[in-house]
Amino acid sequence: MQTHFQTTLTSAAELRGVGLHKGKSARLVINPAPVNHGIVFRRADIAGSAPIPAVFDRVTDTQLCTLLSNDAGETISTVEHVMAALAGVGVTNAEIVVDGPEVPIMDGSSAPFVEAILAVGLKMQRARRRVLRVLKPVSVEINGATARLEPSEIFEIDFEIDFPNTPIGKQSRRMTVANGAFCDILADSRTFVRASDVETLQKQGLALGGSLDNAIVVDVDAVQNPEGFRHEDECVRHKMLDAVGDLALAGAPIVGRYVGRRAGHGVTNALLRKLFDTPGAWAFDICQEHDVAGLPGYAAPLAASA
Repeated sequence: MQTHFQTTLTSAAELRGVGLHKGKSARLVINPAPVNHGIVFRRADIAGSAPIPAVFDRVTDTQLCTLLSNDAGETISTVEHVMAALAGVGVTNAEIVVDGPEVPIMDGSSAPFVEAILAVGLKMQRARRRVLRVLKPVSVEINGATARLEPSEIFEIDFEIDFPNTPIGKQSRRMTVANGAFCDILADSRTFVRASDVETLQKQGLALGGSLDNAIVVDVDAVQNPEGFRHEDECVRHKMLDAVGDLALAGAPIVGRYVGRRAGHGVTNALLRKLFDTPGAWAFDICQEHDVAGLPGYAAPLAASA
């Protein structure tokens, strides 16, 4: 069952893959962590690596992914899909150890991370979790892309994208991300790119690990992936997945509504920064029992408290 207590994994979950942008193989281990630890990354390939907290003000780059840095200058990039998985199943505390500069892309979605987490299971901890309540609307606009957070009693996402002259076209979706909805509706939707952009990205040293196994590639009139889309609106679902991961950097589940129009990592991060800079727009609060039904989490049995 879902809970208003903090949670962590019952044991370590391990995944191996390749980084989307640098193309380097990586091993990722999600370890259990104690109460009030939050989500923290560590670089196993750096001797004496310092923690890299998964919080919004540690974001130092949002070009095609979300990159976190610590005070020692150590970085970890492409964190959004694993962050979305942790938020989507309701994990409060975890240490994520990666032996490279980038979280492995896996199949381009959050599904492999969700499956690995659920395979080891979650356990309740002896402390109540907190939530972030949005108390008044805050919005940002950057180069025609907009994002807004509004008060709500539940966590909702309302997203719209428009890619004219591609098979993606205009897509929109609005949903409450609660009671397993992330796992059931958003988790398996993959990242996507226009074929015309691939060569440009690779010349910039990006997308070096990209392939049809970990991204949807679209031409003007066709999808290059032989299997096509997993869902008719897979692309907007993926943008919502990204938003769940980037909003998880608030440090607590958000009780509020997120509205995105053509928004990406940079816009969502700018929105969180503006939220926290706006007096009276937010408040951390202890999660109440009535909050649980409107928040992300997987409706599966949890192990007893540690």
